[in-house]
Amino acid sequence: MNKRIEKIPGYSKVEQLKNNKQAVVFLVCVLIATALWFLNALSKDYSTTISYPVKYVSAPSHQFLSNKPPSKLELKVDAHGFTLLRHKLSLAFSPIILNLTSITEGVSPNNRTYEIKTSQHLKRIASQVTNEINVREVQPEILYIVLDSLKSKSVPVKTNVKLGFKPQFNLQDPVSVVPQMVKITGPATSIDTINFLFTEEKEFNDLDASIERNLKILHPPKTTIVPEKVLLKINVEKFTEKDVKVPIQILNKPADVNIKLFPSEVVVKCLVGLSEFENISPDKFQAVVDYESIGNGNPNLAVIIRSKPVFIELLRYKPETIEYLIETN
Repeated sequence: MNKRIEKIPGYSKVEQLKNNKQAVVFLVCVLIATALWFLNALSKDYSTTISYPVKYVSAPSHQFLSNKPPSKLELKVDAHGFTLLRHKLSLAFSPIILNLTSITEGVSPNNRTYEIKTSQHLKRIASQVTNEINVREVQPEILYIVLDSLKSKSVPVKTNVKLGFKPQFNLQDPVSVVPQMVKITGPATSIDTINFLFTEEKEFNDLDASIERNLKILHPPKTTIVPEKVLLKINVEKFTEKDVKVPIQILNKPADVNIKLFPSEVVVKCLVGLSEFENISPDKFQAVVDYESIGNGNPNLAVIIRSKPVFIELLRYKPETIEYLIETN
């Protein structure tokens, strides 16, 4: 008994495989044809526009670039298809370098602005692009270059630090930086307004020993400084209390008046560094009362500590007011 051919076991799989092979062959043919067409297209020459980054360097002496000219140039070029493809696939390439001293030479500025025609520098630009590409034109046609005058001067550096100390520790001497002066260069209009510069802000806590740190110097945009950092010096030492008996002086006393003070001295309690402990003496302080305050009818005179050594911390003094007796002849 005869069976229908399509019902023979495995026949449908054979037909499916045969159809799949035909599809694969067709797809391969399409890919080959596409590749041949693509290769043929790339073998031809084309005209197109490509973007190239540009870098401006070497401003004339004592001048700087004060505006922002285009960061890219649009180049109209002729090139082989393969060359253009390599260019498109390139993720990064060296920028075109424009020497400001060279391109502004012989050009008269208008209010410090130079109008640079890119067509006059076509060879300079093309020489920095691969020799496989013929550069026909550069856009923009004109580059506007603004050069401003530079000025330099030396200014002092001030610290911008916050200090915290462990108990019984303090500064041995004022915070200092080395060097104390730096040279700043920039637009004359900016430099004329600068009288000093600050360091970067820093905070130091729980100090119980001297430290040194390099700190950056803050400066305005479009300026440069030499050096860019200073050495911060913080000298720390242990402090202890000391009592000093200081004679009281009378201010504004008429020559023909005699006055007695009770008491005639005050006891000043202060914190002093160990290195200066033996150098603290009464003559390093000035305690005063003002004779003119007697006219207010006040029976007591207020004592004021008018001066003290810079390296000590004044805690308190006693008494803060004293009695007086005016003697008559």
